[in-house]
Amino acid sequence: MKMYFLKRHKVLSAVISLVTISMLFSERCFGQSKTSAVINMVFSSDAHYGISRIKFRGDSNVSSHVVNAAMIQQMNGIPDLTLPQDGGINSGKKARYIDYVIQTGDITNRMEAPIQNAAASWAQFETDYMQSVKLKGRDGKPAKLLLAPGNHDISNAIGFTKPLKPLTDPTAMVKIYNLMLKPAKTLTNEDYNYHTEKINYSFNVKGIHIMFITLWPDSAERIWMEKDLIKVAKSTPVIIFTHDQPECESKHFTNPTSPYNMTEENKFQNLTEEHYKEGHVASADDGATQIEQRGFVKFLKRHPNIKAYFHGNSNWNEFYTYHGPDNDVNLKVFRVDSPIKGKFSAKDETLLSFQLISIDPASQKLTVRECLWNTKPLQKHQKVVFGKSETVSLRVD
Repeated sequence: MKMYFLKRHKVLSAVISLVTISMLFSERCFGQSKTSAVINMVFSSDAHYGISRIKFRGDSNVSSHVVNAAMIQQMNGIPDLTLPQDGGINSGKKARYIDYVIQTGDITNRMEAPIQNAAASWAQFETDYMQSVKLKGRDGKPAKLLLAPGNHDISNAIGFTKPLKPLTDPTAMVKIYNLMLKPAKTLTNEDYNYHTEKINYSFNVKGIHIMFITLWPDSAERIWMEKDLIKVAKSTPVIIFTHDQPECESKHFTNPTSPYNMTEENKFQNLTEEHYKEGHVASADDGATQIEQRGFVKFLKRHPNIKAYFHGNSNWNEFYTYHGPDNDVNLKVFRVDSPIKGKFSAKDETLLSFQLISIDPASQKLTVRECLWNTKPLQKHQKVVFGKSETVSLRVD
């Protein structure tokens, strides 16, 4: 009998040891520990395939394909990095995993001769973002790619104020639409209609509602957003990803004068369904959009659970609060850099950055960290250096 209990004790000990080892392996490989509820995302924008950087890592006129590939390589190293002691989510711990890779548009550069067509640019994007990303989520599966279109992608699809070469190529818009919306019938370049096939989608992850919209929340986009938010509890935090900053740009609106065409004289690019309300000529230097913004502000007041807004378009790393044209709203906004056309990093490559976004659904907090990925341009095996960071509450009052 004594021998029986000894054997049984050894078996139980062995089973417990195996379970412990399995749990440790799971934690190390997939981040399934106390931090497993945290959602990690890497965020960049304005890849601009088709053009070049003036200088990059000791070379000149370096193609965006090469630069984006270098950034992706640095992104792939994020899980092994220890997060800074900045008081943010998982401060001082390893990142371990990335659940989502986000890119918010201007994937293809506008096809102004001699820039390559959108199809060629999209093929390069696929190589870098769909084949070279090695990141995995906390579930051990490949990180999910989330995309939104930018003004260059849309202009390639619908035309521009001056002739493009070819005149139109909707490849990027069609590819993004099919990848993100997964329609029952796959969309083709031949049957694509920008006015009816907007790239709007949303999903819930651990009690957080995330929305992706086309370019900017104009009056037409807000119709879709209202319908989407009807299904969302008012206590659920909402995060918006899009291309344009909250102020938008006057030239991105549709020409308000019949026949509503795009010309070099009126400067309108007809990217939104909303017609510009503040004049008959757009400004190349971010003309007035107060009337348009006030419509967005009213929407924000109706939906106070919208807690954060992420964008590209005018690119540098910035964490700020949008107050609206009348200083009567407070929306946390995160602007991200571009690997090609950053306001500051285009001239100083050591400032090149993307963002690491961490969301803790339990505490309803969000931390955004600047990831400087090229601080030592001539060092072959450099690592990402963390720059600025900010933690904000997602709690709905």
